[in-house]
Amino acid sequence: MKFSVACAALVVASTAAFSPSHLTKPTVKASNLNMAFKSDIFTTQEVNFADTTETIVKGGRDLFPLLPKAFEGIKNIGVIGWGSQAPAQAQNLRDSLNEAGHEATVTIGLRKGSSSYVEAKECGFSEDAGTLGEMFDVIKQSDLVMLLISDAAQAKLYKEIFAAMKPGATLGLSHGFLLGHLDSIGEKFPEDMDVIAVCPKGMGPSVRRLYEQGKEVNGAGINASFGVHQDVSGKATDLALGWGVALGSPFMFETTLSSEYKSDIFGERGILLGAVHGIVETLYRRYQRQGMTAEQAFLESSESITGKIVKIISTQGIKAVYDQMNDEDKKTFEIAYSASYLPAKEILQEIYDEVACGNEIRTVIMHGDRTSKYPVAKIDGTDTWKVGEKVRAERDEEKIPINPFTAGVYVATMMAQCDVLLEAGHPYSEVVNESVIEAVDSLCPYMHYRGIAFMVDNCSFTAKTGSRKWAPRFDYILDQLAYTAVDNGEPVNEELIEAFKTHKVHDAVTECCKLRPAVDISLFAETSTKEIVIQ
Repeated sequence: MKFSVACAALVVASTAAFSPSHLTKPTVKASNLNMAFKSDIFTTQEVNFADTTETIVKGGRDLFPLLPKAFEGIKNIGVIGWGSQAPAQAQNLRDSLNEAGHEATVTIGLRKGSSSYVEAKECGFSEDAGTLGEMFDVIKQSDLVMLLISDAAQAKLYKEIFAAMKPGATLGLSHGFLLGHLDSIGEKFPEDMDVIAVCPKGMGPSVRRLYEQGKEVNGAGINASFGVHQDVSGKATDLALGWGVALGSPFMFETTLSSEYKSDIFGERGILLGAVHGIVETLYRRYQRQGMTAEQAFLESSESITGKIVKIISTQGIKAVYDQMNDEDKKTFEIAYSASYLPAKEILQEIYDEVACGNEIRTVIMHGDRTSKYPVAKIDGTDTWKVGEKVRAERDEEKIPINPFTAGVYVATMMAQCDVLLEAGHPYSEVVNESVIEAVDSLCPYMHYRGIAFMVDNCSFTAKTGSRKWAPRFDYILDQLAYTAVDNGEPVNEELIEAFKTHKVHDAVTECCKLRPAVDISLFAETSTKEIVIQ
């Protein structure tokens, strides 16, 4: 009985993807955020994202002279951890404050005996200089505690961390995960402290690389959202904005910790990491079934996405991928888009629901408990990525194609992700950064440079966990629903294609493109950050 129901559901979903009567336009909920904040230090500006107006602060090294005022009263900054974000943020913050002439000490706090002591020392932090120490010792002396240990570790240690913080200290986060965990168990942050978040929309190594590479052009970096969860001092907003400026963020937009963790954990399981992994795997097999060589199949799937499609999106927007095609390629794109949108959205909605209800947070915590017995393993051992090594070695960037079918699948998934977030009430700034900008400006360049594992494993533990869990689901559902619909000759859903062409998110993406980093990230340039390669 269960099998019959499941099969019927698959048939219904496959047919619905093409049905003209299927609801194709998202029901966009108004954002719960005010989207209009004020600063006593930094100049704010209003930006029109689609049909909404949001307030942002545009970053740049020319704002560094304002940092001493933003960090007024902050003498000791403890960066706790040494994962994806901590090395980049600690170095950027140290360098920016030094350039600004603010005499604050940035100190790394690590577990006693941590192997990361060596890496921290290589980046200029040391016990002799008082810039490297045991994590709880560092927490006790810090005016700003930037808690950048893994989310799973935060969930285990938060009580000890709160107890160790001195009166008047600010808790700084780069993810709303801890709030999600506290909400799920009925607990709260201590009420006597400021709690802020600055959340770069990209993996840590890219935060450092773009900061280094943008020094001569008034700065470059990764956009960041910021949130003020508790403001006891009345200075929390300006401290958060100063933190973002010091990281090199091209622009900062407001969010809440709740909105941030839902969109962030969701996004990395979707098009940012998990979905793109699944898309490449399934297209690679499909193209070989159609007669392509393994090398050509990789070129038409992974290389097409990372070498051409995302580069167009980064500078010109999502719709530009479609607009630049000839009529025949547009038809192929429409077939792939129409077939893929609903199956992808089905998985994406499931992911969002799992995140919002706390299930995905519990998954990360439980996975953290298992890592000593089941360590995180390689994910690039399949034929896809072995062939990819050969293709990259012989790559000619100018000859990478824009495969219209690949583009249709990828863009459909990206648009479906945008719609899930919009329907949940997230603002356009957050939607675009979590679904588009982070993918094209931070993450995909890493996959293009060295494959899927180099992208995924330089992200946080939470991201690695989610990507590995959900990538197979996208692989499966596209193979089972989208491609079978195409092969069975199902007609294109014209309403769905029209909804794509006229979607308001395109205007928001275009506006974000104007605010993008001043340079494109280079993975070939020297850097002081260390990228991870799981052996």
